[in-house]
Amino acid sequence: MNDAANFLNSAIGSKAAPVRVIMAVASVGIIVGAVTSTGMMEVARSGMFDPSRFTFRDVMILYFSVMLANIILLDVYNTMGLPTSTTVALVFCLLGAALAVSTVVITSNDEISLVEIGRYINSTRAMAILAGILLSVILAFTLGTLVMYVSRAIFSFRYHTLFRRYGALWCGISFTAIVYFALFKGLQGVMNGSALFAYIDSRLALSLFVLWILCSILLFFLQMFGVNILKLNILAGTFSLALAFAGNDLVNFVGVPVAGYDSYMMARASGDAAMTMGGLATDASANILLLLAAGAIMIVTLWTSRRALSVSKTELSLSNQNEGEERYGSSVVSRGLVRAAMNVNAFYERIMPARLQRAVAARFEKLPEEEREGGSYDLIRATVNLTTASILISIATSLKLPLSTTYVCFMVSMGSSLADRAWGRESAVYRITGVLTVVSGWFVTGFGAFTIAFLVGLTLMYGGNAAVLIVSALCGWMLVRSNRRKNKAAAVETQQPAASRAKDTEGVIEECIAEVCYTMGQVTRIYDRTLIAVFKENRKVLREMVQQSNDLFYRSRERKYKVMPLLLRLQDNEIDSGHYYVQVVDYMNEITKSLLHVTRPCFDHIDNNHEGMTREQIEDLMKINDEVETIFTRINVMLRNNDFADIDLILELRDELFESIADAIKRQLKRIKNKQSSTKASLLYLTILNETKTMVLQARNLVKSQRYFLEHKTE
Repeated sequence: MNDAANFLNSAIGSKAAPVRVIMAVASVGIIVGAVTSTGMMEVARSGMFDPSRFTFRDVMILYFSVMLANIILLDVYNTMGLPTSTTVALVFCLLGAALAVSTVVITSNDEISLVEIGRYINSTRAMAILAGILLSVILAFTLGTLVMYVSRAIFSFRYHTLFRRYGALWCGISFTAIVYFALFKGLQGVMNGSALFAYIDSRLALSLFVLWILCSILLFFLQMFGVNILKLNILAGTFSLALAFAGNDLVNFVGVPVAGYDSYMMARASGDAAMTMGGLATDASANILLLLAAGAIMIVTLWTSRRALSVSKTELSLSNQNEGEERYGSSVVSRGLVRAAMNVNAFYERIMPARLQRAVAARFEKLPEEEREGGSYDLIRATVNLTTASILISIATSLKLPLSTTYVCFMVSMGSSLADRAWGRESAVYRITGVLTVVSGWFVTGFGAFTIAFLVGLTLMYGGNAAVLIVSALCGWMLVRSNRRKNKAAAVETQQPAASRAKDTEGVIEECIAEVCYTMGQVTRIYDRTLIAVFKENRKVLREMVQQSNDLFYRSRERKYKVMPLLLRLQDNEIDSGHYYVQVVDYMNEITKSLLHVTRPCFDHIDNNHEGMTREQIEDLMKINDEVETIFTRINVMLRNNDFADIDLILELRDELFESIADAIKRQLKRIKNKQSSTKASLLYLTILNETKTMVLQARNLVKSQRYFLEHKTE
C-alpha cells in the first residue's frame, strides 16, 4: 500500500482527473502488470540464497520470517505516513532471514563451518540488487531535475498559448516513452518472440521516431477536438507506473508466499519433508490465478485504505508549488545545504550575463494565486514526473532488476520540485529536511528489515512450533492495534469541519463559524477530561488527551498559514472583515496552544509517577473546572447561534473566574510554605491555573473578534 500510493501522487497533486478516475486507471495497470510479469519471481526464490542447501522446513521458516518482518515494518511506516519500499524491505528481510536460517543450519552440523556461509547466501546477486536500488535514487533525482528544467524553460508557467502550437510534439515524446518502455519493455515476457517485437528491437531508433510521429499526430488531432492531452498523458503515465509497480514491486512481494506455496507442493509431491528445495531455482513462474488474486487485493486496498492518503501527503507537501505550513522543521544539514546553494547561485549571477538571467527568470516566473490551476503543481510537472519515473522503472524491470517504484517516484518528484523552483527561500530548509528524513528512513528500512527478519528467523528456528504460534499472535495483535488506532483517528477526522476550499470570500464565513465552533467544543471536552484524568491519575486517558490537543493545535496552526492566500483574494471593501478574520484565527491558535500546555504537563507528571494532587488541590481545581465549563458552554452557544447578546455576561464570568484563580494561587502558596504539597504537584497545579487563565482570556477575545467579523461580513 505504501508503494502503490506513490504512483498516484502526480495525478492527484495536479488534479488531472477526479480521484475515482485516477484509481480506476491505476487498477487496470495493476492487473495488467501483475499477470504479465511472472519472471521477477526469481528474486524471492533464489535471488538472495541458494535454495538447494535448505530443506523444506528451513525454507518455510525463512519465508515465514520474511512475511512477519515485512508486515510489521511496513505497517509502522504506513502509520507514520513515511514512504518506504516493499522491494527494499523484501530484499533485506530475505537477507536477514536467510542469514538466520543458514547460521542455525550450519551450527547444527559439525561437518560444516561458518566460513562456508557464502555458499548459502547469494551475496553477489544481493549486492547487485542493492547497488541498483541506491543508484536509482541518484539517477531519479538527477533526471527529474534536468527534464523538468528543460520543460519549464520551454513552456514556462503560462504554457497554454505555446502548448497549443507545440504541445502535441512534446506530449508525443512522453507518449512514445510511455508506450515503448511500459508496453514493449514492461511486457517483454508477453511480446518476446513476436515479429513486431523483433522488428522494433532490431530498428530501435527508427521505431521510436515513427512512434513519436504517430503519437504526435494523434495527439494533435485530439487537441483540435478540445481534448486536454496533458491530462490524457498524465493518466497514461499513471497506468504505466501502475503496470511497472505490479510487474516489479507487487510481484516481488507476492513472490514470497507464492514460493512458499510452491515449496509445499514440491514436498507434497515427493512425500519427503526433508528434501532440499533446489527446484525453486529452476522455475520462476507463478500461477496466473494467484497473481490475479494479488492484484485484486491490492486494488481493493488502494480504494479502501485511508493510509494511502497519509503517505501521499508527505510527497505532495514536499513538492507543493504553493507556500504554506511545512510538515518538517529545519536542521543543521538543510540550513548548510541552502547556504551552499545560495553561494553557488551568487557565483552564477556574477558570471552570467544579466540579460540571460532575466530571460531565464521570466520562464520560471510563478503565476499569481488566482491564476493557478488549484493543485499542488501544474500539469506540466505532473507529466514530467510520470514520464521520467515510468521510463526508469520500466528499463529496470526489463533488465529484471527489482528497482524501487517508491524511490524513483519520490526522487523524480523532488528533483522536478527543485528545478521548478518550488523550494524557495521561504520553504527550502524545511523541505530539504523532509527529503533527508524520508531518505534516512529508507536506510532505516533496510537495517530494520534485516534485523527484524534475522531475529524472527532465529526465534522460529530455535523455538519450533511454539515460537511460530507466539510470534504470529504477537504480529496479529500489533496489526489489530494499529488498525484500531487508525480507524479511531479517521473517525475523529471525519467529525472535523472540512479544510478551507473557498476560492473567494463567499464561503469563508461558513467555514470560519464551523471551525470556531468545532475548536471551542473540542477545547471544552479535552480540558474537562484532562483534569478528571489527573485527579484519577489515569495515564491512558491523559495520553489520548495530549494527542488530541496536539492535533487540534496543529490544525489551528495550519489554518493560520492559510490566511495569507485568503487575504490576497480579498476585495478592497473587505479589508476590515479580513482584519477580524486574522484575529479570530490567531486567538484560536493561542487557545489551542494553552490547552496543549495543560495536557502535556499533566501527562508528563503522571507518566513519571510523581505524587498526585492533594485533596485541597483537587477541590480547588474542580471549582475552577466548573466555572470554566460554564464560560465555555455559554461561548459555544453564542458561536453556534451567532447571537452575542450575552457577551457582557461572559466578561463578568471571566472576572469571577480570575478572582477564583487568584484565591486558589494564594491558598497554594500557603500550602507550599507549610510544606503540605510536593514540589512537582505544586508546579503542575500552578501551571494549570495560569494556562487556564490565558485560555479563557483568549476565548473571550475570540468571541469579540468573531462578532466583529460576522458584523462586517453582513454589511
